[in-house]
Amino acid sequence: MAELRVSNDKSAFEVLAQCDASGRLTQGCVAEALAMMDRYGLVVLTDCLSHAEADTALAFMQATIADPDRSHSAFASETDNLYRRRDFCSLPSSPAVKRFAATLAQRLEGVIGEFCGKTRPVLEVATFTSYLGSSHQYIHRDPAGVISMFAAVEDVSDQQGGTVFAPGTHMYGGSANTHGGAANGLMELFRTRANARIFWHNLAKLRAMRGSAEAPLAPGEFRDRVFSTHWDQHQPNILRFLLGKNAQFSLRHLGLRTLWKLWREGARLDQLFSLVQVAPRKGTVILYRSDLLHAGPDNRSRQPRRFFGMSIARDMIERKYWHDGYSPHPSLVAEPLSFGDLLAYPALAVEAPGEREAAE
Repeated sequence: MAELRVSNDKSAFEVLAQCDASGRLTQGCVAEALAMMDRYGLVVLTDCLSHAEADTALAFMQATIADPDRSHSAFASETDNLYRRRDFCSLPSSPAVKRFAATLAQRLEGVIGEFCGKTRPVLEVATFTSYLGSSHQYIHRDPAGVISMFAAVEDVSDQQGGTVFAPGTHMYGGSANTHGGAANGLMELFRTRANARIFWHNLAKLRAMRGSAEAPLAPGEFRDRVFSTHWDQHQPNILRFLLGKNAQFSLRHLGLRTLWKLWREGARLDQLFSLVQVAPRKGTVILYRSDLLHAGPDNRSRQPRRFFGMSIARDMIERKYWHDGYSPHPSLVAEPLSFGDLLAYPALAVEAPGEREAAE
């Protein structure tokens, strides 16, 4: 199959964050953002954070990443975490982290509150770092019933691996009836085709890394990423692919009937769905519905890519499935937070209107 095709044009999903004197999005901005969420399943809010606010988050994120006893996320590529290709870890419920999380919750209350009740739990507050040589995640859906966000605390380039989304592939009441009643099947075909291309992309990258001076493989890394029997949903693991033991992509996704449909529906898939990489500038916040198809790409730059992330339930979630996609810090498990708790928690100081623009 051909190379994965991804657009870097995110302009159709962007909304300029306009805030009132209290630091909350204006009603007009909220309405525009909600329209994006309904239509595409995501919205990219530019200039949502000041540079000072982003720097505050970057400071506690770097402190967490430097902590040898940090709590790693279990849902991401554990092999990438092991070999320092990624560092996905949950953030502690410290006052600094809660103040920043509260700032985001309060600023975005008009949007998040449309989906999440005040009693809904905060499932995770985390930092997601990707380094040179990381794997490209498979296109996937997170557990349904969640609103998630990424906040850019630094400028992110296309080469660093901004998150890839498939706009319009979110699930909602009646979504299965779209595209002539074939929406679910077509979306799964699109996902299968994309993941086949990601599989070959990751294998080719690993082969190149074997002789690379820039991002050399560590001892045992090639074996663990390609032939290991250990569970890992986002590696090009040939053994688990052949055994059908990868829920994201394996040989069982490529039966003769599926291959026939991929050939027959190829042009239709190109017309209906596309992949867009969102490489945001500092201060941008991405809000998306958890059931939107998306993936974290590989970092092809020497510069680490860092995101602040938070997820809030918008529906009841069985705890078993909660931990399939989210890894709360032990301090968050011990003392749970709700969306309402963040709305009541002291936020960062709000800059006076005009000061934000002047400072940046």
